[in-house]
Amino acid sequence: MANPAKLRRSRDRRMIAGVCGGLGEFFGLSANWFRLAFLLALIPGGIPGLGAYLLFWIVVPRR
Repeated sequence: MANPAKLRRSRDRRMIAGVCGGLGEFFGLSANWFRLAFLLALIPGGIPGLGAYLLFWIVVPRR
């Protein structure tokens, strides 16, 4: 039986907390796409992007 992928914060692909690196590893995409998405979510006042990033930082366990 295949080992299912688990969402974890990355230690290798991290810039701040490893959230985008972990999402990139989980979905098989570049972490830069998630960084861009969080950056774009910061534009309308900052709360959507910053709030989502902080939530992932707290909820997603470290590898």
